[in-house]
Amino acid sequence: MQIKKLNSITTILAISLLLGSCGEKFTSVEKDGFVQVSNTDGSTLGYHPESGVKILTVDRYAFKDLNQNGTLDAYEDWRLPVNERAQDLAKQMSLEDIAGLMLYSSHQSIPSGSRGYGSSMYNGKPFEESGAAASDLSDGQKKFLTDDHLRHVLITSVKDPATAAQWNNNAQSLAEGMYLGIPINNSSDPRHGSDSYAEFNAGAGGDISMWPGTLGIAATFDPTLMKQFGEIASKEYRALGISTALSPQIDLATEPRWSRFDGTMGEDPDLAADLAKAYVDGFQSTDGGDWGMESVNAMVKHWPGGGPEEGGRDGHFGYGAYAVYPGKNIKDHMKPFVEGAFKLDGPTKMASAVMPYYTISSGEGEKVANGYNKYLITEVLRGNYGYEGVLCTDWGITRDMSAVHKFEGKPFGVEHLSEAARHYKAIEAGMDQFGGNNDMGPVLEAYKLGVAERGEEAMRARFEESAVRLLTNIFRVGLFENPYLDVAETKAIVGNSEFMKAGFDAQLRSVVLLKNHGNILPLKAKQKVYVPQRYIAPSTNWWGMTSEEKMEYPFNMEVVAKYFDIVDTPEEADFALVGVQSPDGGVGYDVSDLEKGGNGYMPISLQYDTYTADTAREVSLAGGSDLEDFTNRTYKGKTVNTNNTTDMKLVNDTKAKMGDKPVIISIKVGKPMIFSEIEKSASAIVVHMGVQDQALMEIITGATEPSALLPFQMPADMLTVEAQFEDVPRDMKPYTDADGNVYDFAFGLNWKGKIEDERVKNYK
Repeated sequence: MQIKKLNSITTILAISLLLGSCGEKFTSVEKDGFVQVSNTDGSTLGYHPESGVKILTVDRYAFKDLNQNGTLDAYEDWRLPVNERAQDLAKQMSLEDIAGLMLYSSHQSIPSGSRGYGSSMYNGKPFEESGAAASDLSDGQKKFLTDDHLRHVLITSVKDPATAAQWNNNAQSLAEGMYLGIPINNSSDPRHGSDSYAEFNAGAGGDISMWPGTLGIAATFDPTLMKQFGEIASKEYRALGISTALSPQIDLATEPRWSRFDGTMGEDPDLAADLAKAYVDGFQSTDGGDWGMESVNAMVKHWPGGGPEEGGRDGHFGYGAYAVYPGKNIKDHMKPFVEGAFKLDGPTKMASAVMPYYTISSGEGEKVANGYNKYLITEVLRGNYGYEGVLCTDWGITRDMSAVHKFEGKPFGVEHLSEAARHYKAIEAGMDQFGGNNDMGPVLEAYKLGVAERGEEAMRARFEESAVRLLTNIFRVGLFENPYLDVAETKAIVGNSEFMKAGFDAQLRSVVLLKNHGNILPLKAKQKVYVPQRYIAPSTNWWGMTSEEKMEYPFNMEVVAKYFDIVDTPEEADFALVGVQSPDGGVGYDVSDLEKGGNGYMPISLQYDTYTADTAREVSLAGGSDLEDFTNRTYKGKTVNTNNTTDMKLVNDTKAKMGDKPVIISIKVGKPMIFSEIEKSASAIVVHMGVQDQALMEIITGATEPSALLPFQMPADMLTVEAQFEDVPRDMKPYTDADGNVYDFAFGLNWKGKIEDERVKNYK
């Protein structure tokens, strides 16, 4: 009886094991708006129940039948290498599919505005009148996803994280239901800036964690902090449905007048290379490892370095079309790319995408913008440095322009070509994708031009080559498996208290103490402070939006009141706290000068007071446009007024009113500035690149000791600015203050005095 009983048990166990071994190796669960399928020791899938996509069971695992043909294609098999999947899908794609894949949308806000740049309708009506939900797709978005087969979308402002997540799910379900089921790769420009007026609470969250800009993180001289930012930011991006970062901006900031200086990692090639490597590693790795569901593709910009703009004029406009190399130093500008972003410590190996800048790199190949320059793209980037990732143009380089000062297209050097011919020239140069283009028409026309010149077979192969690169970036972040978001999880991840604290700690570490006469700082809390209001001049931004003049406090006074007793007059105060910004000395061009018979070109000033460029070049190093009848863009002898000269007056007038009592100055700097006009009026100077006011108060009161260093030089005067070479780092005479401190690269103070630590030794 014992033996019979044992045999029965054995038989039952054997049958159970047999049945179990034949069962499915996946489970399904319905989420809010999609179905999640979890494979045992395999990929987690997500699909919309109404998209038409079904689950295939092969070898007991689940796979998405994205092209709805009832069989498992190689591109649908998550067990296969990414490159094999991308090649299989590229071969199946129609010409229209590939043309759409080569588009990158114009800027999209969620919900879309009803007027101005990037506006759209909802069922033919403005959003406010349509009855649509904020997470619904606009008419324009539906069109470019369906009619133009576009799959790369640039997201700007969003109502809130939950809305962004739901919009993503709506867009992905639409794309999933179309032939081949190619998911959408959403992207974003940097979105982790600080709201100076917001308060930080260790237990509170926000719409997204707040950090100093990359220039502020650069001031910490700490690549590990930059990597931590990338790791946190990538988690938040993916929770918002963003899988590509149009960053980092790793242009070497060797031209101090450039308006995009504040988006860089400073002017030193070694520091910038280390920080670029850390940023990309942090974004692209999942849990410090290889590609995964928390990975974000990094599109580094702007090859071969957008920093050396002649005279500091920016390439968003025709007047800033030229980068120049008077020091023959383009290699330093490539260093953050080739020794940073292309040589990662992590297993993702190199940044997955590169964006060339708008500019014509003077003397480097053909006299055309970098996105059309075959020498810089194919010979140098792909050939010399072996770069294998996606190359995407900057936004709008194929569109027309009518004047060098208008915010329009940027077809520099190819103004004479048709829009289709510009697309073809960029493709021939080696580009894969067109930023800011929602219309596949010109890409299809470019294909026809290529067929006429090279033949159908060669042109199809060239398009598939780009398609494989583009698909690779979508495959390896897991979008083909599951592009959907759990809205509740999004709410829990984005801006959570842990991430907010990390960002605030980084802000504290980014503030540079430049002057501390007589060790006036730190101040004791609850002293009486006088805070003068700051004048804001009327202004017009790049997009034509205007703002009125106003007077306002430069700080959140509720925050200031938690640290000090605010008084109304200098006579009552123990000290004054003055908040200003670095000089805004113009953009380097003025239409009124052109109308008066000049060439329109003006100096860009880094000082508050009126500046006349008596020592500028007689003849510009570069120039020429189809829209101008001259090539010399000199501004020698011309005079420019700074838009915020009142900041200088505010500092000096406050000092006069305070007499011998201390004046503490906080300066938000976007680029180098001339300190001689205000430094002597200050007892202490702190500079920052975008932090919450609370962080400044923590530094001033000594709750945190300053530790940051200048990631760039502060010039002694405009003479040294005019004499420096646009392409050479650290070639200016730095300013020396009344205490004998030299405001050079890697200078900063703590409570003991000048900082001389390993960071200074390593980089200076």
